[in-house]
Amino acid sequence: MSDVATTKSNQAQNEPAMKGWLFKWTNYLKGYQRRAENNGGVPTLSIRRRRRFKQGNQAEMAHTCRGSISLHGALIYTVDACTFVISNGGTQTFHIRAASEVERQSWVTALELAKAKAIRSMESEDDEEETEEGSGSPEEWSSVVRKLEAQLNDIQTCSDLIQKHWKSLVKPLTEMETNLDPDGIQTKSKEVGERATLFRISTNAMINACAEYLKTAQTHGHKWIRLLQHEREQRQRLQEMVETLAQQHSKLEQAANAHTNRPAVNASDGEEEDENEFYDAVADSSASDGHFTLNIPTGTGHRRNSSDSSSEPDETTETKQVVVVTGKSGSSARKSSQQNDTRISTIATSKRQRRTRVPDKPNYPLNLWSIMKNCIGKDLSKIPMPVNFSEPLSMLQRLTEDYEYADILDVAAKCSDACEQLAYVAAFTISSYSTTSSRTGKPFNPLLGETFECDRTEDLGWRSISEQVSHHPPMVAQFCEGKGWKCWQEFTMTSKFRGKYLQVIPLGTAHVLFDGGNKFSWRKVTTTVHNIIVGKLWVDQHGDMEIIGKGPASGIKCHLKYIPYSYFTRDSQRRVKGVVMDAGGSVKWIINGTWDDQVEIAPVTGSTGPPSNPVYETGSSVVAWKRRMPSPDSDKYYGFTVLAAQLNEPEEGVAPTDSRLRPDQRLMEEGRWDEANTEKVRLEEKQRATRRRREAEAEKAAQE
Repeated sequence: MSDVATTKSNQAQNEPAMKGWLFKWTNYLKGYQRRAENNGGVPTLSIRRRRRFKQGNQAEMAHTCRGSISLHGALIYTVDACTFVISNGGTQTFHIRAASEVERQSWVTALELAKAKAIRSMESEDDEEETEEGSGSPEEWSSVVRKLEAQLNDIQTCSDLIQKHWKSLVKPLTEMETNLDPDGIQTKSKEVGERATLFRISTNAMINACAEYLKTAQTHGHKWIRLLQHEREQRQRLQEMVETLAQQHSKLEQAANAHTNRPAVNASDGEEEDENEFYDAVADSSASDGHFTLNIPTGTGHRRNSSDSSSEPDETTETKQVVVVTGKSGSSARKSSQQNDTRISTIATSKRQRRTRVPDKPNYPLNLWSIMKNCIGKDLSKIPMPVNFSEPLSMLQRLTEDYEYADILDVAAKCSDACEQLAYVAAFTISSYSTTSSRTGKPFNPLLGETFECDRTEDLGWRSISEQVSHHPPMVAQFCEGKGWKCWQEFTMTSKFRGKYLQVIPLGTAHVLFDGGNKFSWRKVTTTVHNIIVGKLWVDQHGDMEIIGKGPASGIKCHLKYIPYSYFTRDSQRRVKGVVMDAGGSVKWIINGTWDDQVEIAPVTGSTGPPSNPVYETGSSVVAWKRRMPSPDSDKYYGFTVLAAQLNEPEEGVAPTDSRLRPDQRLMEEGRWDEANTEKVRLEEKQRATRRRREAEAEKAAQE
């Protein structure tokens, strides 16, 4: 005796079958037994006991099925050269052995094709079922709604007719009760019969109209319920896919971080280095060999227009690569460090006793994805966000925080050389990003007309005033003056949420004017917040910045490059490098450092090599800026520095529109987040209502 294994296809009955003998494992006593296999290229593999049937009676063979296994969800895998296994992953498993490796491969291929055909058949049936049900186009929905409205109108008409005929029927019935004349009763009986017939007809019409309405509503109601359920399932699957992708991205980041922690390879090993990376860079103030490369534009310089949406340089800008050989840091570096320490002491010992921290941040759990999943691809400045994502500072105060290291401008104001002055200005622009390395909270969007005035002339030597001058698009006007300099900017930006990261693209321009007449202008680079959904939030700055000289400094410019974070670079992260060039295009100063730690500047003492690829040698470097680290426990209160903690400190005599008087921001600082969220929604709704009223008044005035 033997068994017959048959594979049948409902989809292609006329396709040629693959027939032959195979061995199937039965038990430990009998081992592999010979079986007759028949694969018609279809979704079921059947095992049949085969006897000696007369003339190959297929009908009799069909009654000897010993078991079957569906190929739709079957697992087919090879054990050795001649053996393969078919299993449904649960109760049924067939161990099959062929006579040769070629025969085994032929059967495995045929079964895989049958499995694929079964899957396609099932998917096509599902598609046909969905097609029959209809996806429901807007035109179809409108047609159904109009049909339901018409049927409702028919029901209303029938209801009016029933009421009319009922009144007509009640009147003769009442007269019959009061009339005792037999002839009059007979006449009224005939009238009652006629009006009862009309009432019955109206009632039947009402019943039919209700039945049609109910049928239509039930038919399309079930369809719409299925469509709604399908959309919910699709949304759930999309959410799971995004979350899975984010988790995989987080694991990749961890693996990449582990990779970057390995010892770096020296540039002298002869490996090629990307033109946008340092050949040998170290995070501290000194480099191991003092060499790095830089690409600088050779034209008039790239300037972003206000309509541009990126801080990246124009792709058509011509550049040339230069090599910089830096000298060792001299005593001036230690002097700069001492100046920073003196500035810290000044903040702490001013005449007015100011606070040094804010209340601790409460621990409020929040499902970030439930909010952010509806924000993908949108401008976040137009989306109301709970205070859970914020820090208790307004954007006006956050921009004022750029002047935490304004003492760099004090030093620049004393420089007689315009190129050296520009080098210090470049260090100042880099210092404004230092707090973003440890702070990821979103500042409050200022209300239209909101102001912030900060007078620190007594201890820090500068004072500033800021105002929100436009709501959509959001725009801030700011002015600040210090010892020998004035600085102002119009800050506006656009932001986009891309699923895993958020990009903030500044569009405004900042200016600084020194008492000597030199004026410099620049625009900020792109800021990207990573790991929005899964993982720890972290911020990166990237792009090119050009600081252009005007007035007596016309023609002088500085080109800075913020290197984007990369898992595979040998360079230290958050690197910034640049050059200061005079009006003739000659490099006079070199800028090198990181935007989260410190920046060194060094004068160029000489150059060698051809003009197209020069090598610049520098003198001793000067630490133009070094970051003052916040308190070790600052993560408990939003990562604030001492200055940041003092920006929202209550003061008397401020304007009624000052950010320090904003109630939702104050409630958040005090740890009352639920009340802060309620107040924030109230203020934003009030502002929207005011804007709508103003737009309506403007439209009315335009019509007049």
